[in-house]
Amino acid sequence: MSEQALPVIWYVLWVVLWVVYFVLDSKTLGLGTLFPFLARNEREEAALQEAVGPFWDGDEVWLITAGGATFAAFPLTYAVMFSALYVPFFLLLFALFYRAVGLEFMSKLKDPGWHNVWRWAFTVASFLVILLLGVTFANLFYGLDFDATGNKTTLLTLLNPYGILGGLTIVVLALLSGTTWGAFKVSGELEKRLEGYAHVLWWVALALFSIYMVATANRANHLLVNYNQAPVLYVIPALALLLLLLVKPLLSRGAQLGAWLATSGTIALLLVTGFVGLFPNMLYSRTAPEASITAYQAAASPLTQTIMLGAAIVLVPVVIGYQSWAYKKFSERKIDVEEAKGYGA
Repeated sequence: MSEQALPVIWYVLWVVLWVVYFVLDSKTLGLGTLFPFLARNEREEAALQEAVGPFWDGDEVWLITAGGATFAAFPLTYAVMFSALYVPFFLLLFALFYRAVGLEFMSKLKDPGWHNVWRWAFTVASFLVILLLGVTFANLFYGLDFDATGNKTTLLTLLNPYGILGGLTIVVLALLSGTTWGAFKVSGELEKRLEGYAHVLWWVALALFSIYMVATANRANHLLVNYNQAPVLYVIPALALLLLLLVKPLLSRGAQLGAWLATSGTIALLLVTGFVGLFPNMLYSRTAPEASITAYQAAASPLTQTIMLGAAIVLVPVVIGYQSWAYKKFSERKIDVEEAKGYGA
């Protein structure tokens, strides 16, 4: 295999790993963020827990694999990326920890104080995870502050208008994913309430998505180079918008699974739009574009990437098979709110 082809193949795999993680975990993070505002009693809380309980930890496998693939396939990207984004990634680790512990612990004891502490830990941590990831990836597409002399990126420089807008867009799409998934999984009044939230969130998501696309064309126009060279690529953001437009009519027809799939497609294609514009760069420097790091510069040795590719060909289908089984096993029934026992009880 050509040595020039390996970095491209691994760039595609790197993108796939991040996109699959965002798509799968957005529903849990979205439901987690709205958790105290959706459930009106313990039974409804238990039903919402059961709606995401069998899936969230399996979904995180893709996050861990994406981080591992960055380290092994693109060590230079890993070094610069995790140095420049040290603070948000450190906060992300804490948020992931408290998201998991909150979900696991809130039903362990009947004490109201215990329950409230871990319920809000689950909620706040879920919001922080998706916000931090959204702001981080919006900035990866926008460009980080580094040059040949070193990193100048700080948490404050990440909180620029474009980064915040991108973060909020991802947050609202995750909320839409969570409410459509929740409506698909539960029944009764809670199902109707989730549908009501989803209808409102769709308007917010459509507005933010549209503003973010306009902002990308005006503030991150380096991403348009690949699109202008191959205009057929514009079909990617166009499909993302089309899928988002489909969500509301699907919801109105009661096609909740279809609405969730369309929302997931929007999230996936929104991220793919950024990654396609970014290529061949993996880390774009907005302060010194000549210092940007490409996939070719950041790639590990051909032998390393070849061995990893063999491992990926064997192991990725195993992960896909396990998760496909889990989704098929636990996605076939509606959760009866009156019979829900919760997760980790």
